[in-house]
Amino acid sequence: MKIYEEEGFLLTEKTSAEGISSVLHEPEFFADLLFAGIWLIAAIAVIYLAPLNETPIRVVLTFPTVLFIPGYCLIAALFPKKDDIGLVERIMLSIGISIAVVPLIGLGLNFTPWGIRLDPIIVSISLFSAVMIVVAFYKRVVISSRDRFRIPFPAIAAGIRGESETPRESRIDRSLNAILVLLILVVLITTIYVIVVPKEGERYTEFYLLGENMTIADYPNQIIPGRSYPLYIGVGNQENRDVTYTIETWMVHTEFDNVTNTSRIVSMDSNNYLSFVLADNETTIIPFNLSVGRTGYNQVQFLLFNETVPGLEENGPDRISASYRDLHLWINVEPG
Repeated sequence: MKIYEEEGFLLTEKTSAEGISSVLHEPEFFADLLFAGIWLIAAIAVIYLAPLNETPIRVVLTFPTVLFIPGYCLIAALFPKKDDIGLVERIMLSIGISIAVVPLIGLGLNFTPWGIRLDPIIVSISLFSAVMIVVAFYKRVVISSRDRFRIPFPAIAAGIRGESETPRESRIDRSLNAILVLLILVVLITTIYVIVVPKEGERYTEFYLLGENMTIADYPNQIIPGRSYPLYIGVGNQENRDVTYTIETWMVHTEFDNVTNTSRIVSMDSNNYLSFVLADNETTIIPFNLSVGRTGYNQVQFLLFNETVPGLEENGPDRISASYRDLHLWINVEPG
């Protein structure tokens, strides 16, 4: 044990063993380290326990676990004394270091057999934070009790009431610190809100044709009446809701007008239709056999309707325009 004199007082510096022994006999639970450990355990619990893992509580708990807790635990291990850095600096550094540490952990996992997956990431971040908590606890107990960092709850309460206990700190400094803390809270709350309530993406439906080998090729063009030609119709629902779709197949006879340089529909006869329901983010590929009853057609129209299907009295170009999506194949119907 070392004895030295400072400003007329005799002070003693405890050895590491004596510091640990004093904590064992007079336990001191550091509120910030205890809170970090409890938060870490709670976050792990909501990730794996149903039905909590399907509620916004999961995001609320896991978001700080990724972007604050690892950095704070590391800062606590590096700066165990209350005079090392201020509380605001600890908070700012905790966020910044967490943003740096977590990607490094992910980068390290990328070169391991476990890869960047949920379970390895949770284990790695939790293990890192737990080790830093133990190191921070050890480094605090081996120093003098009066030098240990503790959350200054009385000072925070006094600051909220506007009764700062540090007269040397100017009103401008206090105001800037308060604004900084407020901005940090706003950023955290905004980020959590964006994650919990994500912006709705673009709504659309995929509609496509595949040939007999389920590729974008090998479409039938030489058709003999009475024969079947295999096709596949693909529909993908990205409408952010369940949708009832109807697919109609129409045999069309068109003529080209050389004067106007446009095609016009001469006749349009119904060939087939199919209705089905697709859940959001679901895709289906439907086998379809194309069959023509007679000659005289040179085009097949595939019309997709989502929930609203017009009456049969609406025909020709108007029906094609009323469809949600439309596809067509040019064919040449030859006598059998």
